[in-house]
Amino acid sequence: MIRYLTSGESHGDALIGIVEGVPAGLELTAEYIDIQLARRWLGFGRGGRSKIEKDRVQLFSGVRFSKTMGSPIALRLENAAHHKDRSDWPRQMAVDGDGEGVEPVTLPRPGHADLVGIQKYGFSDIRPVIERASARETAMRVACCTIARKFLKEFGIEIGSHVIQIGAVGTSGSDGSDPTVGQLLETGAEALSAVADTSEVRMLNPDDSEKCMSQIRETKKAGDSLGGVYEVIVTGVRPGLGSYVHWDRRLDGQLGQAILSIQGQKAVEIGDGVSGASRPGSQVHDPIMKDESGFNRSSNRAGGIEGGISNGMPIIIRGYMKPIPTLIKPLPSVDVATGEASPTRYERSDVTSVPAASTVAEATVAFVIANAFLEKYGGDSVEEIIARYPRG
Repeated sequence: MIRYLTSGESHGDALIGIVEGVPAGLELTAEYIDIQLARRWLGFGRGGRSKIEKDRVQLFSGVRFSKTMGSPIALRLENAAHHKDRSDWPRQMAVDGDGEGVEPVTLPRPGHADLVGIQKYGFSDIRPVIERASARETAMRVACCTIARKFLKEFGIEIGSHVIQIGAVGTSGSDGSDPTVGQLLETGAEALSAVADTSEVRMLNPDDSEKCMSQIRETKKAGDSLGGVYEVIVTGVRPGLGSYVHWDRRLDGQLGQAILSIQGQKAVEIGDGVSGASRPGSQVHDPIMKDESGFNRSSNRAGGIEGGISNGMPIIIRGYMKPIPTLIKPLPSVDVATGEASPTRYERSDVTSVPAASTVAEATVAFVIANAFLEKYGGDSVEEIIARYPRG
């Protein structure tokens, strides 16, 4: 089974990742990972850091002649923001010297981990919480999980995503029957992402994209932020991944945890999970059919998973992201050092990062699907797995 760890802070020198359990013989290059890292910066409404960071991963171990060796893979991502002038980065970590001149942060931001973080770990300075709880951590998560994504692609499993709602624009009620989505998925889920990536907000509908950008501009003027909904779709998955026999092996449960582990995500939906709760069963469950290719479904309201197991239909997951809590417009707070009420201070921030969150979600989903795949078909090398993986 694949597992990974990330380490590092938002304005520290670098992010570090270690991935173990990847079968030997998988073709892998830093350039392949960099493509996914670049997609993480997509999206209209991003803040100043997107203009600074140009993520390029370094592979330090576990890969020889561009192929994995079966041993742990070590990765490093430099933080360009670490090297900016301290006056531009008041939250810079005190790791580049003795930390002189770096004042403590004592005003927690509502909606962040700031206050609960210092309550849990006993800090008087919020800075260590800010640095590790930051969404910057997802850069290394994307790098690590892209290795799982590359493994899945060897077996025809693809992962794509698109944004279906930001703020009041779009609709979160997709039932997987959007004809545009269906047409794109005929050639695999990556075709869906390729089209979404051409939109500045990763929406498939050009009219919605324009409305959304206008909404983001107005929200920025108001000093506010926006959340939204995105859809991740996995194609090429055969029946049998996951299990109903133990709670922790249920594929839908694992996918839900993967989405909610991403900073800022507050809800997750599999298939028509939300709308199905208000419909009668006759309008929710997918009729079973059989043709020359085998058993099939005439619809996919279940989102490709029944009883915690993949059923061969595309797997559909929706993530719901809250508005970014770092706002230009002040919110009420209390200084933890003085106990005095105070508004939060002005900070640079994204207006929305839903498009970026959708690409991060692709990565975390890849990790879950890869492990479910290895549980069923696993081996020590890619060649060994190919030999035992059913063809056709």
